[in-house]
Order: sequence, then C-alpha cells, then structure tokens
Amino acid sequence: QVVLVESGGDSVQSGGSLRLSCAVSEHSYSSYYIGWFRQAPGKAREGVAAIADDGRTRYATSVMGRFTISQDNAKGTVFLLMNNLKPEDTAMYYCAALVYAGTHYFSLEAGEYSFWGLGTQVTVSS
Repeated sequence: QVVLVESGGDSVQSGGSLRLSCAVSEHSYSSYYIGWFRQAPGKAREGVAAIADDGRTRYATSVMGRFTISQDNAKGTVFLLMNNLKPEDTAMYYCAALVYAGTHYFSLEAGEYSFWGLGTQVTVSS
C-alpha cells in the first residue's frame, strides 16, 4: 500500500509559478513511476508528468518546457514546479504511483497507476 498526499495548490495569476509537492508514504520500492495528473471540470483526467525511480522523466506536450518534475528520494517527496502558468492549467492536480516488478513501460496513462492522492487545486486566472 502506498499513500500519497499532495500539497502546494493555490490561486495564481497567468504567468505565475507554483510548486506542488507529493509526499509518498512508502518509497522503498525499487521499481516505480510517480506521476502528476490533472482533471478540470467536465474533462478527463490527463497525465502531466512522471518520474521513474532512476530519475527518468516524461512530460505531456502541453506542459513541456514549463513544468519540471523532480524527486527527493531521502524525503520521499516528488515535486512539480510549474512556471508560466496559463488559465488552461486550472485543474485538480493528483499524484499517483505505479509500482511494478520486472519491466513496465513508462506510462502517463491514469489507468496504469494504482495508488492515488486526494488532489490539490490549482487555479490560474487571466
């Protein structure tokens, strides 16, 4: 069982920045991906960024160059630094964990992730 708790959501002006944090309760797994996802009202949940246990990262095209995912393994925390925020970034942001044995493709698909936090709200006004 992995428990994830998000924090850092806020209301900001367009062009502003926020850093989201995801505290991961169980970070001793050797093989995992931690992903950030978002869901706006009336829209499907979409993958934003993910980081692997070995530090590899991947991003959705819509946030590439603006968002940066990182992790502090010692503290069991994954961060999402969001710069140049736009109104279309407004959503509930969730972090999630995909734990696996052997091999697993580096996924940004919400259905592949088993453990989820409750989310933190990001609102960007124009």
